[in-house]
Amino acid sequence: MSLPQLIISIMLFLILFFGIGFLLNMILRGTWVMAIIYPLVVIFIIDDVRLFEYFISPIVSFQSLGQNFIGLHLVDIIILTSGLIGAILSGIVIKLLRKQGYQMF
Repeated sequence: MSLPQLIISIMLFLILFFGIGFLLNMILRGTWVMAIIYPLVVIFIIDDVRLFEYFISPIVSFQSLGQNFIGLHLVDIIILTSGLIGAILSGIVIKLLRKQGYQMF
């Protein structure tokens, strides 16, 4: 992956998950909703196993998930971490806005 692609991907994940987290936090009135949901989103992004397989054969499914985590490249880790940072920033911004008296919905 080239450097411009990396920078665009980092900004895309940061802004995307900030926006989704901000909207979820605003609608559901929970400050850290997206930060809690984000690890599940990452699992769905990197894993090839269907959700149903985790209940049928959990040992094989979690071993596959572990192998996929180990097989991530540094670039992938950086991009996924930027999404987590965006989700955490959305919680911080919502908390600050509520502290200043803004009420959403």
